[in-house]
Amino acid sequence: MEASAAPMARRLMDEDTFTENFNNVNWPRKTYLCYEVELPDGNSRVPPGWDKGFLRNKPVHVAGPPRDAEMRFLDLISSWNLDQKLRYRVTCFISWSPCAVCAQRLAEFLRENSHLSLRIFASRMYTKRKYGDYEEGLRTLQAAGAQIAIMASEEFEHCWKTFVDHQGRPFQPWDELDAKSRYLSEQLQHILQLMAPPSLPPLYFPPSHPVPGPSFRSLTGSSG
Repeated sequence: MEASAAPMARRLMDEDTFTENFNNVNWPRKTYLCYEVELPDGNSRVPPGWDKGFLRNKPVHVAGPPRDAEMRFLDLISSWNLDQKLRYRVTCFISWSPCAVCAQRLAEFLRENSHLSLRIFASRMYTKRKYGDYEEGLRTLQAAGAQIAIMASEEFEHCWKTFVDHQGRPFQPWDELDAKSRYLSEQLQHILQLMAPPSLPPLYFPPSHPVPGPSFRSLTGSSG
């Protein structure tokens, strides 16, 4: 009898990488994306050990064309060929909110994959218009059914505990974390409320499928 595949040892982020890139008062050039996939019962088709992880954008000095972290994540999740008869909930924690191009592609992905829901927590706002109107991109993404919010202390701590090789050390909030988070949340709320999307029915998950991580607060821009 063939043995089932053993879960892959999950790679963890080092402390300095997390602090440098997710500290919401810094302005790093990289983008990191941490993800969690809430798996339904049955054959989820997600490879063992891949339901949680992180990745970063592919920089220009690495072989091959540059690739944003969001697009690399879509490449990954598309490779799983998820069962369209099952429901999956994905939560992403991103060091920068999606640019206009990434937001549009994420929205298209959600429209093409109604069996998957997406929640995004961003550490800070990406506000460059080099790739289009980032505000319109966020509204498009919300209208496609995504829930979008700014990370607060509990999300930073959850990421620390889940994705960082912290060696048992507790999360230490940095100065101005809460003030910056409140300011960015007000910015995001203003952007998302400029155009109210059509009401979308919330995806139902039975009690046997709890939301991953801590008890998350209500999301800014939630359509439920």
